[in-house]
Amino acid sequence: MEQQVDTASLGAFLRARREALQPEDVGLRRGSRRRAHGLRREEVAELCGMSADYLARLERGNGTQPSQRMAAAIARGLRLTPEERDHLSMLCGHREPHRELRSEHVNPGLMRIMDRLQDTPAQVMGPLGETLLQTPSAVALLGEQTHYTGDARSAPYRWFTDPAARERYLYDDYEVNCRVNIALLRAASTREGPGSRAARLVAELLRDSAEFAYLWDRQEVGLNWSDVKRFVHPLVGRLDLFCQSLQDLDHAQSLLVFTATPGSESENKLALLNVIGSDSFPAD
Repeated sequence: MEQQVDTASLGAFLRARREALQPEDVGLRRGSRRRAHGLRREEVAELCGMSADYLARLERGNGTQPSQRMAAAIARGLRLTPEERDHLSMLCGHREPHRELRSEHVNPGLMRIMDRLQDTPAQVMGPLGETLLQTPSAVALLGEQTHYTGDARSAPYRWFTDPAARERYLYDDYEVNCRVNIALLRAASTREGPGSRAARLVAELLRDSAEFAYLWDRQEVGLNWSDVKRFVHPLVGRLDLFCQSLQDLDHAQSLLVFTATPGSESENKLALLNVIGSDSFPAD
């Protein structure tokens, strides 16, 4: 049930959280002539994916009601804690965030780490393989993965239903990637139980992918990802990378960081991708 927007309190809260953030908190450099208390509206607006004018109107108390997705984007941009996120949602007139949006709220600690990894491929993953946040270097390596909706938000679903999802992985690794995706999804559906998002995703895949259905019947459990990832990039070719994972157990999220052996060909290719960026080729 929606409630009336508390415009005055919303504006005061947004202004206070913006002024409490420092450039260093979000990976920005502090200029020698900077006089602003906290972040500028333009900086926060960019972090939230909104216009500076709309943010200014919200802070003044005369902006239109933010949707739940916009409230979630603001919470992420302002690096809010889960408690602050819920408070913001209620100020915006929403009794509580939608369950899916709550699960996609990235822990502020992971956000701070991501802010310092802009030149390194890194991304925050949700419990069902949803890519919640990527560094520019990760987009250059893997393609933009945060724009998907519905079941396609889940990497295992895309793996079995969209051939493009496999294009940047070494062909020799296809079988093991299939088996690990299924084993991890089986563990999630067992842990969350019947009627859960994981169980629903399994049902959709059993319906949409004969390959998934065949491998699902093997009843394999206990498989996990290797620390070594082998990619095939459309511009620079093969890269052999190490994948370190930092788990946020309270929020069922993980931070994946991809690195190359110093002095290796893959390290040189990663450096080249940082220069090229992701504008020279279509995203997946």
